[in-house]
Amino acid sequence: MRVPLSWLREYVDLPAVTAHEVAEKLTAAGLKLESITSHGHDVKNVVVGEVLEIEELTGFKKPIRHCKVEVGEATPREIVCGASNFAAGDRVPVVLPGGVLPGGFEVGARKTYGRMSEGMICSERELGLGDDHNGIMVLPEGTPIGTDVVELLGLRDDVIELEITPDIGYALSIRGVAREAATAFGVAFRDPADVELPAETAPAWPASIADPTACDRFVLREVSGFDPAAQSPLWMRVRLTRAGMRPVSLAVDITNYLMLELGQPLHAFDRSKLRGEIVVRRAAAGERLETLDHVVRELDPDDILITDQSGPISMAGTMGGLETEISDVSTDIVIEAAHFSATGISRESRRHGLVSEASKRFERGVDRELPLVASWRAVQLLAELGGATVQPGVTHAEVEVEPARIAIPSGHPGRVAGVDYSRDTVIARLEQVGCVVADGDDPAVRKGGVAPTGVVTGGALAARLAVTGDDMLTVTPPSWRPDLTDPNDLAEEVIRLEGYENLPSVLPSAPAGAGLTEGQRLRRRVGRALAEGGYVEVLSYPFISGDDFDRLLLPADDARRVAARLANPLSEDEPLMRTTLLPGLLKTLVRNVGRGFPDVALFETGAVYRPRPSAPDAAPVLGVERRPTAEEIASIEAALPDQPLRVAVVLAGEFERSGWWGGGRAASWADAVQAARLVAAEARVELSISADQHEPWHPGRCAALYVGDTLVGHAGELHPRVIEAYGLPPRTAAMEVELTRLEAVMPGPVQTPVVSAYPVATQDVALIVPDFTPVADVEAALRDGAGGLLESIRLFDVYAGAQVGEGNKSLAYSMRFRAADRTLTVEETTAARDAAVAMAADRVGAQLRG
Repeated sequence: MRVPLSWLREYVDLPAVTAHEVAEKLTAAGLKLESITSHGHDVKNVVVGEVLEIEELTGFKKPIRHCKVEVGEATPREIVCGASNFAAGDRVPVVLPGGVLPGGFEVGARKTYGRMSEGMICSERELGLGDDHNGIMVLPEGTPIGTDVVELLGLRDDVIELEITPDIGYALSIRGVAREAATAFGVAFRDPADVELPAETAPAWPASIADPTACDRFVLREVSGFDPAAQSPLWMRVRLTRAGMRPVSLAVDITNYLMLELGQPLHAFDRSKLRGEIVVRRAAAGERLETLDHVVRELDPDDILITDQSGPISMAGTMGGLETEISDVSTDIVIEAAHFSATGISRESRRHGLVSEASKRFERGVDRELPLVASWRAVQLLAELGGATVQPGVTHAEVEVEPARIAIPSGHPGRVAGVDYSRDTVIARLEQVGCVVADGDDPAVRKGGVAPTGVVTGGALAARLAVTGDDMLTVTPPSWRPDLTDPNDLAEEVIRLEGYENLPSVLPSAPAGAGLTEGQRLRRRVGRALAEGGYVEVLSYPFISGDDFDRLLLPADDARRVAARLANPLSEDEPLMRTTLLPGLLKTLVRNVGRGFPDVALFETGAVYRPRPSAPDAAPVLGVERRPTAEEIASIEAALPDQPLRVAVVLAGEFERSGWWGGGRAASWADAVQAARLVAAEARVELSISADQHEPWHPGRCAALYVGDTLVGHAGELHPRVIEAYGLPPRTAAMEVELTRLEAVMPGPVQTPVVSAYPVATQDVALIVPDFTPVADVEAALRDGAGGLLESIRLFDVYAGAQVGEGNKSLAYSMRFRAADRTLTVEETTAARDAAVAMAADRVGAQLRG
């Protein structure tokens, strides 16, 4: 909404403040500022001149005129002009040498077309008054010569542009913004809708409302003898242009002007094209209408229409029909003003892709009391500016709607804000909004029933709030605030007007004994451990496409292919919720490599979404007027997918960087497995690792990760076809572990270990095993055979060559033994080592090397 400051001052006695100061006050009141635009402040030395003589110059490709113009100086000015829409005797705006036009365009005296030109005669566009550049702007006859055009036309103005949110539709008008400005500055407000209406006599053009859910007030007034050639006055065209609307014709400009001023959309019909009674109804199946934009539209049964005997003539509140459009020969006009269903107009507008200035106002809620006022002002302006005759009478079709009333404890706004507001302050602020506040508590209001004087809302909430013991107030919101429907709405108005900046910044006190859950602590520990291990955390969107399943080579029966589909995805290319973290990580890795970072190690922690086979198709939609029951909460949870928490890593390029210190080391499947070990260590569990075949990993370089008998994830090198599908670097590795499963198998609270004061005894052992033997199996056998004296075991060498025979490999381990109560003897450590070797020989066929 663009608000010219001069228009705003017409209804508010603003002090001597700038547009920026007004904008600050409006922002503090909750209206969002978009921009402030200044007009005409740089314009100077533009005066009214009278054309005395015109000489047509010949020999040029276009008409050129040499004019003598009286500008109130000792001698007339000679000016060369290329426009031909003015004649001798006309009064025109003239910028004199040294003058400046909007945009900083300076005008001087110069010789052109063989004549001296001392200035310039201006068009509307050159003065910044609009887009009309077809000819010179001709001023009204009798305009004083030499008058400053800037002051005469009101060229200097500031326009405040506001972004109007859906809940404050009343601010889509000068009237609404002026009321807020008056409240903000504490000055008087003159309501442009406060006009005296004539007594209603006979009806005008016949009309009725067939569907009360579509429209509850419909008003028609008529004028005759309108001059279609009458021009909109300059002040109206300037205001429309400043407010962002293009002047069209007098009749259309009047309806647009009043819509901007009052917030009430209007529509004008050519009376000669109407056929019989006008009826407001919903569309019938198969009906069509050609709208003003020359598009024939197929109408939906939910569309709200204005019709006559010929059928639809307008899409209510959205766009008129072409058949009854005002033309350049229309002399008899019917003005329509109505109050349509906000939700009905909103759906109609979006269904047809027609977002008009009228629909934007109707869908946000228009003052129900405005149609009579706006239509009367419209016919008055048609008579005053267009020479029309206002026909007596008005058609006023109405569905009775009782005003809403809300019960609210006087202390409720203060409890919401955390600030003490007195009862008088609450009442005063609500009255500033326009509410009617009555003392006391009407039982019908508290129970949500219907009182004799009107429909009551907010009953359930008011009943709960009433137990506070505060004085109860019964509040009737004004007609221009349909958004005020419950006590919290009223509390927001009090807080807003008292000033958000006056609310203290107080942190809520944490309840005693509360803290992070074990799962939250695990997630933080895992993030720190991976970051310390050289990985960078990323956060990707949880959305994937069906093509990701194919790129990951998932089998047709893989459970990861069953994904929850979004009802309103951000992108149609990614309409599914992820069932694995890998697609987002792989795309992030590709993006980094493509931008010159070949050595990448990334990790992400987040939820995946696994739909339950027995889940219903959709979750129930519950109301907000009460707390849901346990059964309703259970029904919602039953429809939700499982959301286990996972952590995943991807890595490519060099994991250990090369440089002056020597060569680096390329990332491999072993680093992915080590990342899983880092995660497991933070959960205080030990992983069992075994070879596996699991997409999207390489079938020969994939490890299954177990804790006991629980599979918690996989790690290894990605399949070459997956690497090719995503455009990844060769030998890219990845790991994915389910933290939810790790948390479930975590041991209890950490027990302080017993630290032995006795020395450690070290024994090294080298075993020859078949080359297909998993290292984890050999290590497990050594641990089981060594018994309780074994403190730790570490693999420090792997060898394959002629010395161990073809098809074999040598594994060298360092075994540390320690007792808690004594120094171990050589015999004890040797016996433990021999027992470990014997167990390895029995389980995996290991032979002691050498």
